[in-house]
Amino acid sequence: MAFKLPELGYAYDALEPNIDARTMEIHHTKHHNGYTSKLNAAIAGTDLENKSIEDILTNLDMSNGAVRNNGGGFYNHSLFWTVMNPNDRGYLSGDLKDAIEAAFGSKEAFIEAFSNAAATQFGSGWAWLCVLPGGKVEICATPNQDNPLMPGVSCTGTPILGLDVWEHAYYLNYQNRRPDYIDAFFNIVNWNEVEKRYAAAK
Repeated sequence: MAFKLPELGYAYDALEPNIDARTMEIHHTKHHNGYTSKLNAAIAGTDLENKSIEDILTNLDMSNGAVRNNGGGFYNHSLFWTVMNPNDRGYLSGDLKDAIEAAFGSKEAFIEAFSNAAATQFGSGWAWLCVLPGGKVEICATPNQDNPLMPGVSCTGTPILGLDVWEHAYYLNYQNRRPDYIDAFFNIVNWNEVEKRYAAAK
């Protein structure tokens, strides 16, 4: 069964002024759509064809560049759209708040650490908040379209918050000002979704 490009759940201009409509449209209809179609082509006729994207990535042969890059691109963007919301974002609370404060001391310290991971990821990549067995959380960054589900990457666990720091995610509006884009991201984080992902992952 082929993977399908997921809907955003909101209009392309809904995240303005934090992320502009043109960037969202290109990012979704060109970049994410491209990863989706290339992933389907890469797994067609193989034993991966009927597996979930999580199963594919968790058991990935990292030398399979087509599945690694496009499977990662499909999964990463699918998570990215859901952890942003123009309206019903909620706020950091409950067990996730407790886990973040246990790991980083405060929400502010967490945002600083996450922002630093995103800002210092050299070249294209992602910053992640991940959940380890038992509920502990950690921050890491990965290059290109790698993510913590894949074997042998720099961090493990289940990603529950991800930020795309490829230039295509921000360059039309922010040019080389990646830190400004990272700051804007925290204006639109969908904490309700992140908390739901935390509860499922721990």
